[in-house]
Amino acid sequence: MDFDLPQDLLAYLDELDAFIDAEIKPLEQQDDNIRFFDHRREWARTDFENDGLPRHEWEALLVEASKRADKAGHWRFSAPKKYGGKDGSNLWMAVIRDRFAAKGLGLHNDLQNEHSIVGNFPFVAMFEHFGTEAQQKEFIFGGFERTRRTAFGLTEPDHGSDATHMETRAVREQRDGVDGWLINGEKMWTTGMHVATHVACFARTSGEDGAARGITCFLIPADHPGVKVEEYLWTFNMPTDHPRVSFTNIWVSDEALLGPVDGGLAIAQSFVHQNRIRQAASSLGAATFCVEQSVQYARERKPFGEELARNQAIQFPLVELATQCEMLRALIYKTAWQMDKMEHKQVERDLSDKISMCNYWANRLCCEAADRAIQVHGGIGYSRHKPFEHIYRHHRRYRITEGAEEIQMRKVAGYLFGYMGPRKAQYASKG
Repeated sequence: MDFDLPQDLLAYLDELDAFIDAEIKPLEQQDDNIRFFDHRREWARTDFENDGLPRHEWEALLVEASKRADKAGHWRFSAPKKYGGKDGSNLWMAVIRDRFAAKGLGLHNDLQNEHSIVGNFPFVAMFEHFGTEAQQKEFIFGGFERTRRTAFGLTEPDHGSDATHMETRAVREQRDGVDGWLINGEKMWTTGMHVATHVACFARTSGEDGAARGITCFLIPADHPGVKVEEYLWTFNMPTDHPRVSFTNIWVSDEALLGPVDGGLAIAQSFVHQNRIRQAASSLGAATFCVEQSVQYARERKPFGEELARNQAIQFPLVELATQCEMLRALIYKTAWQMDKMEHKQVERDLSDKISMCNYWANRLCCEAADRAIQVHGGIGYSRHKPFEHIYRHHRRYRITEGAEEIQMRKVAGYLFGYMGPRKAQYASKG
């Protein structure tokens, strides 16, 4: 059993570091762009007079960084080669995300906007598995060319994590001899609507509330007159691009269908495992950054004439966090490596619980590490002149998004107790 990372992966990490130093760091310093990352970051990024949306200058900077990364062959790394990517594996992506977040805040990797010079593209998997050939051409290539951007309309105001109780309805209606659907409903947390060209709206088309079957996904143009952003929800970590959106008397033809009628819930779950393992790696890297910064500060700070690090009250909490980082890193890398050896359906059947373990624990660990870093650094840690408050506010949301930690723990429990997963047959035979 070999736990060493592949040499070609280590070489690629060196290549990425060199690219960051040559292209991204200078851009970060240019034209006072550092304001988006220093103590001014929240104000610099947020247009408080425009619903709290991201400022145009901030989003333009992210686009410029990703364009440079794309030109260098890094941005599409995780995408299939036929779309200009490198078929980046889950293991490589986990290692890259871990290393990037461990560098701290910077233009190379700012996940408040899900930005990284090595991008994560869930829309590719979504359209690869469920889109028609025409949709794949339009939305995958269009996504990379920035002519198409699809927001995700799944969550509803009154039902949160329970996507099966969906009040948005789509009913069959023919217009001018064309088969189509009439859609009415409301969605929450439809991220990115301010720049979206389309929204993937999930609606019940048959079945009873609570049934997984009977939900369908529709691609609705964002500028359709029946689509309305009702409000942008101001969040713990600003800026915000998370609105409540209403869909009123929207008619679309069958060409708007994404995937099979009544089988749309599988679309919402199609890329959850990739997202969760990569998110876990990012939270792990951020936790590692917080620990390392705290260790360095504790060695340098000398209250009462002695290093702060001499105090066990400082040492022991950081020792526990460092231990958890090491154990979690082993689990994340192993799980990502196993994912690369399985087909998509087998991952759901045999590995979903391990992915959930990685995700919920990494997100929780990051929050604990950021909180401890604030405590170790004292007053300056509490200020925005250090990045720990930003890290805490950003990663705190990951304990809710991409499946709340309670939902993920319930998944782990289902596998552990044999209500689902590989142990189900074992316990059924005993019943």
